[in-house]
Amino acid sequence: MAIKTLEWKKGKLILLDQTRLPGKEFYLGCSTYQEVARAIKTMVVRGAPAIGVAAAFGMVLGARQSKAKDPAVFLRDISRVGQTLVATRPTAVNLIWAVERLQSLAKKNIGKGVPAVKEILQRGAIRILREDIGANREIGRRGQRFVPDGASILTHCNAGALATAGYGTALGVVRAACAAGKRIHVFVDETRPFLQGARLTSWELLKERIPCTLIADNMAGWLMTQGKIDLVIVGADRIAANGDVANKIGTYSLARLCGVHRIPFYVAAPTSTIDLSIKTGRAIPIEERSPREVTTLHGRAIAPRGMKALNPAFDVTPHRFIRAIITEKGIIQKPFRAGLKKTCMLQLKTFSPQRSRRSQSS
Repeated sequence: MAIKTLEWKKGKLILLDQTRLPGKEFYLGCSTYQEVARAIKTMVVRGAPAIGVAAAFGMVLGARQSKAKDPAVFLRDISRVGQTLVATRPTAVNLIWAVERLQSLAKKNIGKGVPAVKEILQRGAIRILREDIGANREIGRRGQRFVPDGASILTHCNAGALATAGYGTALGVVRAACAAGKRIHVFVDETRPFLQGARLTSWELLKERIPCTLIADNMAGWLMTQGKIDLVIVGADRIAANGDVANKIGTYSLARLCGVHRIPFYVAAPTSTIDLSIKTGRAIPIEERSPREVTTLHGRAIAPRGMKALNPAFDVTPHRFIRAIITEKGIIQKPFRAGLKKTCMLQLKTFSPQRSRRSQSS
């Protein structure tokens, strides 16, 4: 069955509240850009592609909230809305990409008048949503060739329909492999501290009756020694120009384990996740979240009072540990730098003057 992560309905952004899963399916309506920003920050909506789409509709709501009639004042209002949305989560570049794309649309069409621009922004956000679903399906189609019949796949975090506008990136490959008639089994690691694997990926796979088993994060290496993992596939929040990948904390450890055990490690992500302005993964900003996500579980303490904790939300996997990056525009293999640049140029033919400036700066 189709999972609706988000929907634009009657002038509101409707979000499936992922903080309540798997216990309850609750949909939150956002009528202002401030509500969208709060939903992104608190992980009501999460996953790089999904927060990019949500931010696009946040821009639409922000434009509607502006009382400005003067075009210059309106553009300043839009700029402030964009700054608020971009500040919510610094690592995922899809968010920045979507905001810049809507800002570019506003500037390009401002001569048509403020009311017209507000409608154009809405159409632009709807287009981003539809493009994301289409891109995910294409990622799945291209990526499923790497999944042998009878394979056991290890996933990390949630890179499924819940992390996107629909279908998923890493789980999109899983879905496409199943649709092709392949018999597969998915090992889902729990993904501490926010438990996206245990709460969300498991929920998606069970809904679609895809065979799966939940494991604790620290079991992955042992399963590999037992020959129970055939490949690992993950999503991405930002891909640097050299192919280094920022993804949920713990991804780097899995990539290193794959290297030791000679297991292929794949990244599945839309081209909006590629940031050619970042030369290597060392320059990717890493979000630090509240230590309470580590010291508590569903509001209950699991560590002594006063215990300090670290909570970086992401880590960076060097490109040398990645077998291939699967995008909707094609499969990128080593050398990644040339392939990523070529893929971004293909994307530029579709849209994005902002992305064009980034590409030229690399």
